[in-house]
Amino acid sequence: MTIQFTAFRWVPPFAQGWVRDLRIRWALEEAGLPYEVVLIDNATENYRDWQPFGQVPAYRDGEVEMFESGAIVLRLAGMSEALAPRTEAGLARVSTWIFAALNSIEPQAQTLVQLDGFHAGEAWTEGRRPSAQANLDARLTSLSKALGDKDYLEGRFTAGDIMMATVLRELEECGALTKFPNLDAYRARCLARPAFAKALEDQLQTFRENEPASA
Repeated sequence: MTIQFTAFRWVPPFAQGWVRDLRIRWALEEAGLPYEVVLIDNATENYRDWQPFGQVPAYRDGEVEMFESGAIVLRLAGMSEALAPRTEAGLARVSTWIFAALNSIEPQAQTLVQLDGFHAGEAWTEGRRPSAQANLDARLTSLSKALGDKDYLEGRFTAGDIMMATVLRELEECGALTKFPNLDAYRARCLARPAFAKALEDQLQTFRENEPASA
């Protein structure tokens, strides 16, 4: 089986280290599965047959073609004991945490990140930010209680932690995790894993090697 996924050849500096193929790289490194990265510059019509929205990553492995990072990580979770237990119940729990990261936490996190990162200082954000912070805090409170004093969401590291940690990583700069020390420690614990460091460095190295002359 040959695993391939797409990644951008280069993105502007503000996006480097944050492109969603990072999640796939991390999962594959944890699983120890060989893979090939297909670099793209932009979304051609042919590419949109594979990824309708023109984004990365898209994925294929000889049996399936798919897109969306959460769906791909879930696919990989079903292929490796390193990413999920081999029991039906265990994989179901991991699947649930993948969706929780994407549906319960990330939308609230993204709202706050965009307010602070792209609209800071704009008058309209003054009325919007308190409610955005409150909505995020409510979700983080629930997540904090669910994690408790465990090292990982299911006690052992799984693909669910890959998705959740990449979402919580987005909150580092805005300080949203300072009120939730167990979540902050959890984020740091996940990101300290060698597989994450390898995945991040590989993505950044690609951007360094393909830096435009005018960038």
